Parts: sequence; C-alpha cells; structure tokens
Amino acid sequence: MTTQAIGTRETRLAGRALRAADWLCLAAAPTFALMAFATGAADGAPPDIFCAAAQQTSPLHGMALMYLLMSAFHMPPWLKLIRGRAA
Repeated sequence: MTTQAIGTRETRLAGRALRAADWLCLAAAPTFALMAFATGAADGAPPDIFCAAAQQTSPLHGMALMYLLMSAFHMPPWLKLIRGRAA
C-alpha cells in the first residue's frame, strides 16, 4: 500500500487546472456579448431561418437576442468576482 505525500506534483497540477478553469468561466459572458453586438451590427446579413417572418424588426433579432441572453446567463462568475472584491 502506498501513501501520497502532501503537495505532490499531481495535486499542484490539479490546483493549477482548477485556477485556470475559474478564470476560463469569466470568458463566456464577454464573448457572448461581443457575438450579440457583431450579429446585431451586421446590417446586410440574411435573416435567421427561424426569424424570417419578422425580418429586421429590431437590431436585437434572432441570434443577437440569443447571444445577449446567453451573456446574461453567464454573468454569475463576474458577479461573484465583483462581490468578492467589494466585500
């Protein structure tokens, strides 16, 4: 039977991977917000297949609205980060 020492290479690597994952979760909200802006700003683009009936009724049509909602749903890591700094 073997025992592992505290602070082994595997635990250090696992800790680094978890810290990287913590920072990676912060990338989703701004990425989706940028995609919403780019999709909403594309004036000459063909309409989305599901939104063809309401062609260009607002800048937030089809995919732009979906990206904006996705950005909102991915805000909790940012809010936790802000709350942690304010406390």
